[in-house]
Amino acid sequence: MKDESKPILLAHGGGGRLTAELVDRMILPKFRNDTLSKLTDAAQLELESTSVSFTTDSFVVQPLEFPGGDIGKLAVCGTVNDLVVSGTRPVALSLGLIIEEGFDQNRLDTILASAAEAARQANVSIVAGDTKVVEKGAADGLFINTSGIGVRMKGANVGFDRIKPGDGILINGTLGDHGMTIMSLRKGIQFDSPIQSDCAVLSDLIGRLVDRLGEQIHFMRDPTRGGLAATLNEIVTATGLDLLIEETALPIQPTVQAAADMLGFDLLNIANEGKVVAVVAPDAVDRAMKIFRDHSLGRQAACVGRVNPRTEGAPNGLVEMVTRIGGRRIVQMPYGRDLPRIC
Repeated sequence: MKDESKPILLAHGGGGRLTAELVDRMILPKFRNDTLSKLTDAAQLELESTSVSFTTDSFVVQPLEFPGGDIGKLAVCGTVNDLVVSGTRPVALSLGLIIEEGFDQNRLDTILASAAEAARQANVSIVAGDTKVVEKGAADGLFINTSGIGVRMKGANVGFDRIKPGDGILINGTLGDHGMTIMSLRKGIQFDSPIQSDCAVLSDLIGRLVDRLGEQIHFMRDPTRGGLAATLNEIVTATGLDLLIEETALPIQPTVQAAADMLGFDLLNIANEGKVVAVVAPDAVDRAMKIFRDHSLGRQAACVGRVNPRTEGAPNGLVEMVTRIGGRRIVQMPYGRDLPRIC
């Protein structure tokens, strides 16, 4: 049983005894490793590669807890996934906390435990961090920043420049689960079949893909904010090629589709937090699909389309979707923030 609830005080961020107690009691036990335990101003890492990737992200999701995860798990998964879709094996993360005065310490403890479990699943160490406490009303509970560093996976070579006409466009599972889970919570909508976030660490799945297919994987991206539509339009903008996807091939859970219809959202634009879009060579599509479907995070994988040459005479590439009735519509880059504060 947890101790009686205690609030976070401004003094917990003041750098004195209360800060040390918070770090020693709540943070270090969950993330302890040889590097972090030294509590130096900068973590010292020994890297076996000169090809290093670095990324950073901030998380401000509301609500902080949701079916399938919470802000702690989301922060670790988001940063790990940004590294692995770049063909990078994560080595170390930092974890920065901005806590609102009065935040429940037990709630913080649960969120930190969730972040620690996600890091364990990703086989990555949290080696540095920071804690700030701000006045009540200044942070909406808790904000988290995570940064990550990693080394290039053997055989990985991904980038916009490697995408070619004929390549297949794959995704490892259903669309829109995270975004519609958050929105359903906010709107108080309940379904007979509950929906939950797809928030997950992709490092094992992508590691298998890279290990077995190597340079036949031409590009990867996690379709978070802006969803699949944003990812596909980023490819078009960078390459000038056309993309054609099939509406009937898109993997979508019926309950998630019902939520989107009820709230007026297009699932192509909705965020995902445990998905990877992979563009692979034509003769590797079947093998990639098998690798996906043999993994717990890829059971509902689908090849949703292909890369085509640019339409003759067109100034720019297009993303088009063949609809269920056989017509075609242009899939545009989402204009703004359909779903505020989903990550």
